[in-house]
Amino acid sequence: MLRIIDARTGEPVAAAPVRRGLTRVEAHASGYGAGTLRVLLVADLLVRVLELGGTPVLALLTGESQQPELRSAGTTLGIRPFEDGWDFRAGIGEAQALHVVREGDAEPEGVRIAVAPVLPAAPAAPAEPAADPAVLRLALLSRHHRDPVPLDADALREAHDTLVRWRRAVAGWARRPSRPVPDEVRGRLRTAWEDDLDLPAVLNVLRSVEEAGPELPDGARFETYAYADRLLGLELTRDLGAPA
Repeated sequence: MLRIIDARTGEPVAAAPVRRGLTRVEAHASGYGAGTLRVLLVADLLVRVLELGGTPVLALLTGESQQPELRSAGTTLGIRPFEDGWDFRAGIGEAQALHVVREGDAEPEGVRIAVAPVLPAAPAAPAEPAADPAVLRLALLSRHHRDPVPLDADALREAHDTLVRWRRAVAGWARRPSRPVPDEVRGRLRTAWEDDLDLPAVLNVLRSVEEAGPELPDGARFETYAYADRLLGLELTRDLGAPA
């Protein structure tokens, strides 16, 4: 079960306290920039984890400021579309509401997930149109959402190199017979992402799978990365079928 730290109290709470009850995830957009885009990304991750656990989710985007630009940048970054806000509140019978806010912004009533800033100030999307948006997404995933995340040239270069290496490895592993995700690895992944969305821990599990010895079949490595990518949204299987 996903547990998140409520920024109001500093205490962990169940993100979906009622089994199969509808959870509303509301991203509060304030202005336009990388920090606001990180709020949308954390909301997207919440939705993905809840859905992986079988919880129905309604994802809303609130705030009128520059929403078309935010939605466009979010789509580029692989963030799934949000519903338009307030008309969806009536009669939906929700069991929980989770508010994703930028650290220091206005505090709505209810459980709040505070998102730390992006440092230094950076554009909301890669500067070059040809750049792979998944590089920016991975760079933003590299730090816990309660910690500031650097988004400088070094961070983007590291994310780019990791993404290229993983996609190449996944394409190679896919040529081997498929094997199921090992139970122990699946458990570590779920423990990580259900512990207050600890995405750095998820990435560390993938690194350990990448570096594991020959006792872990390549087919199991492939299935592990494909399974984790349902949350990460990095298109790790994009290069399947490409020349070796």
